[in-house]
Amino acid sequence: MWGSNSRETHPIFFHHVLKAIRKGAKLYVVDPRRTSSAKWADGWLPLNVGTDIPLAMGIAREIIAAGLVNNAFVDRATVGYADLAAAVEPWTLEATADETGVPAALIRELAHAYAKAGRAQLCWTLGITEHHNGTDNVKALINLALLTGHVGRYGSGLSPLRGQNNVQGGGDMGAIPNRLPGFQDILDPDLRGKFERAWQTTIQPHYGYTLTQMLEAMDRGEMTTVYAIGENPVQSEADAQHTIDRLSGLDHLVVQDIFLTKTAQLADVVLPASAAWCETEGTVTNSERRVQRVRKALQAPAGARDDIEILCELAGRMGHDWHYDSAEQVWDELRTLSPVHAGMSYRRLEQEGGLQWPCASEDSTEPSYLHGRLWADDPAQRGAPAPFSVVAHRLPVDKLDTQYPLRLTTGRRLDSYNTGVQSGGYNSPLRRGETLDLAPEDARSAGIADGEPVRVTSRRGSVIAPARVDPAMRPGLVFMTMHFPDEVDVNLLTIEATCPIAGTAEYKASAVRVDKIDTPIDPAALQVMADDQPAAVLTG
Repeated sequence: MWGSNSRETHPIFFHHVLKAIRKGAKLYVVDPRRTSSAKWADGWLPLNVGTDIPLAMGIAREIIAAGLVNNAFVDRATVGYADLAAAVEPWTLEATADETGVPAALIRELAHAYAKAGRAQLCWTLGITEHHNGTDNVKALINLALLTGHVGRYGSGLSPLRGQNNVQGGGDMGAIPNRLPGFQDILDPDLRGKFERAWQTTIQPHYGYTLTQMLEAMDRGEMTTVYAIGENPVQSEADAQHTIDRLSGLDHLVVQDIFLTKTAQLADVVLPASAAWCETEGTVTNSERRVQRVRKALQAPAGARDDIEILCELAGRMGHDWHYDSAEQVWDELRTLSPVHAGMSYRRLEQEGGLQWPCASEDSTEPSYLHGRLWADDPAQRGAPAPFSVVAHRLPVDKLDTQYPLRLTTGRRLDSYNTGVQSGGYNSPLRRGETLDLAPEDARSAGIADGEPVRVTSRRGSVIAPARVDPAMRPGLVFMTMHFPDEVDVNLLTIEATCPIAGTAEYKASAVRVDKIDTPIDPAALQVMADDQPAAVLTG
């Protein structure tokens, strides 16, 4: 489990992990913090933030050096092994330990346990991807699975745990800038033509923008109108004040959501929508690609309308006749266009309690895992080999120095969800509000007491939050969440350095300093510095 505190951020999934542990499975956790997930682990690898690639390279080198490579799989199902072996050669156990902070013995232990396991899964979440080189981080983990043959087999694989409900389904439906529904490449003229005929329109023969690229286009004045559906970038994007400035400068902003979020409060038009999980009919797709039915249980509040109804009426007002009598009609249209969903009728989804894609026919069910073709004896069935990726180590963009000596990493806690828009409306006995978690050693050296309000400052902004002295934190590392942006807007601190491929910001690695506050402040009256003390917002 790499860069994932699933005990708190994916608790249902982690219950299955606990069942496996009780049956004898080994768990290794790679995380800068000794999280509640790490407490269940056979081994905790406490790496320095931003050193995931060196650690993966060191593990790969040890697998190669110890003769643990699955040579039969590598020879027939992969390409680029020689280049990878040369790239990892400098990353000895000692060199890897020096760069990552993980003891050499632990690196060796994980390498041997993973390579020798009959079945092994490598799971990760935002701790891997929310970096300026997040895509390269993922490629480094894929290398490990290919080296050992832990891919394309039952019980072995690569499992990115999705951070939000139905985010997998959104990507499946084409809510990404380079794919049509079913992950069909928008650059392929034959695939594009199929959709053009069905939708009676012309589809652009080029990729669209990621969210990060949209924000950059706003800076350049090239994007002047935004339609945001179920998105709250004012409180979820890094460098929050910059995002507010961009959205405020638009000619027109439309927000469609179930709450009047901070983003909706900036909008020219707000379209109240129904809650997809209980007030609509449809489907939901989880992290394991399982599509399940969603059934309407409640009537939406007065004035709130189904997303499909809103979109169809907007299309009508722009001269297009989009008419669907039900969500099932929309789904059936998808099935005619997306081969991986073709066999998933509502009837079959209900009968079987959900199905995993690919599902090409109503008469068949594919294996629950992907990439099984890589094990086929017939080269034609095996298809294109899986490539190893040579990736370079690059430290976080926001450098540590004497002025900003602490590394801030962000994440979630069990009691809350993302920016708190949904979870903040409900009380929880676990919820304690926002805190700055820091190591006892750092608290002692700064003379900071547990619960004492402190000022946290980055090169972009400053906030005030109560300190929480946490033995799970290592010296030099501090932790905050984004759950309480109305009180402590942590994204005023984070950096907008982004992965050039995925467009994800480096939420996990900001440079900050923590200062005592000379004048006592009532914790109940803590306010975001950018709101109350504009002079405290720094440029950098």
